[in-house]
Amino acid sequence: MSQKVTRSDEKKSIFGLEINGPVFFSSTILIIISIALTLYFGDAAEAFFNSTQNQIAKYGGWVFVLSVNVFLIFVLYLAFSKYGKIRLGGKNAEPEFKTISWFSMLFSAGMGIGLLFWSVAEPVTHFVNPPAGTENTAEAAKQAMNFTFLHWGFHAWAIYALVGLALAFFTYSRGLPLTIRSVFYPFLGDKIYGIIGDIIDIFAVLATLFGLATSLGFGVQQVAAGLEQVFGLSSGITTQVLLIAGITAVATISVVLGVDKGVKVLSEWNIRIAVVLLLLVVVLGPTLFIFESYLENLGNYFTSIVEISLWNESFTGGNWQNNWTLFYWGWWIAWSPFVGTFIARVSKGRTIKEFILGVLIVPSLITFFWITAFGTSALDLILNGNDTIATAVDFDVATALFVFFEEIPLTLILNIVGIILIIGFFITSSDSGSLVIDSLTSGGKIEAPVGQRIFWAVTEGTVAAVLLIGGGLGALQAASIATGLPFAVILLIMCYSLYRGLREEIAKKEKYKESEQKKDYENIVSEIIKKRNKK
Repeated sequence: MSQKVTRSDEKKSIFGLEINGPVFFSSTILIIISIALTLYFGDAAEAFFNSTQNQIAKYGGWVFVLSVNVFLIFVLYLAFSKYGKIRLGGKNAEPEFKTISWFSMLFSAGMGIGLLFWSVAEPVTHFVNPPAGTENTAEAAKQAMNFTFLHWGFHAWAIYALVGLALAFFTYSRGLPLTIRSVFYPFLGDKIYGIIGDIIDIFAVLATLFGLATSLGFGVQQVAAGLEQVFGLSSGITTQVLLIAGITAVATISVVLGVDKGVKVLSEWNIRIAVVLLLLVVVLGPTLFIFESYLENLGNYFTSIVEISLWNESFTGGNWQNNWTLFYWGWWIAWSPFVGTFIARVSKGRTIKEFILGVLIVPSLITFFWITAFGTSALDLILNGNDTIATAVDFDVATALFVFFEEIPLTLILNIVGIILIIGFFITSSDSGSLVIDSLTSGGKIEAPVGQRIFWAVTEGTVAAVLLIGGGLGALQAASIATGLPFAVILLIMCYSLYRGLREEIAKKEKYKESEQKKDYENIVSEIIKKRNKK
């Protein structure tokens, strides 16, 4: 089946750069203005965005809760319906990357770093401050694991799966550019190439860059805290800026090498190191307890998933859900343009069923085991009278992982492997994010010139360093999450747009099949007539 030829195939060159001018220059100017305003207003800006986020959660929290459940149900429906057989890129398309490489890249870009940060800290926090009931009890431990699974499991990955699938389908099966605007083609038609499409992509660029910059800024604080905890090095601003510079330098090299030689190789090594760290924790920690609690955690989660995923604090009141669940939903939605675009970039040739199983089911189950190995083991220590980890989480969340390692043999090795893995995940988030921004600002090109890749990789690190020095990381993070509600509505529209596109795809295939059957029938009749005429 021939692909649609679009204006994305035209070469755009401005000052020697292959870019979409309105998106590239508008995004750059808005980034500079946003940083300047954030630095100028400082704490006032953070207070404003936090207040905005709280108001959104108060009056629109139910929209978040409903939307995220709709996303999960929708992608599961696509996987196991007739649409699951559709291959991204056409029936003859073949995957560009091996399955293990593909999985490594999507996992590294999606959640790798967050799991390291929160796999100990979040269950412990919920344990000592549960949404309901008495803290520091077995029931509180069950609640802690249920909600941690909720925040990091199927619902979170469903958001990424939706955006990634929509982009991959319209890019590889319809020949549209690899940008967010393309998923709205069924509604906008060729208007996606005009100002409306530019605005959509500008919004995606800002969300991606600020999301990555704030994550990089906050993340190096954890690395610095780990270095101080383990080696006694200073965790001050100077150390953090040097870490950003080093991570940005390696990420830039990876971006220059491209997906196949850069991002893929780093992602594969991240997964190898992650497996080593996980095995060390399982073998050196409470091995039998980890496997037992994994099964029990899954059982508790699956039996309570409907209740906790639709919970709204309507009877109990309070701000627990706003501080945790709604924060996560807003953050994952704000990150979806970045992660979704990158997943789409590496997913050509997969069937929709294979795509959803690979992006939704497998990562969630592995995530659950990781959280169990780290989080449940930490809870077991506390239940047995060791309050060291709880104290560390209350004092500084960034040190939770390293304090947990102190309770396991070979502490130094675990700390070193953990720090290396944190840095590795940050590098892959940075380089994959730079490739995504470059694609968005170049009109959807899969491989843009090297100079443009370097520009965005350096820009991302610079923004993180400037905000770290001048303050403002919290303000931009709050602003990013505040955009989650309107973007949730956009994703709901995306569901319908994707459904329309897939339905049209099936209709075309059925029409083509009918025409081929008709031709076969006509050929058979023609052959019979010829044979009769010969007789």
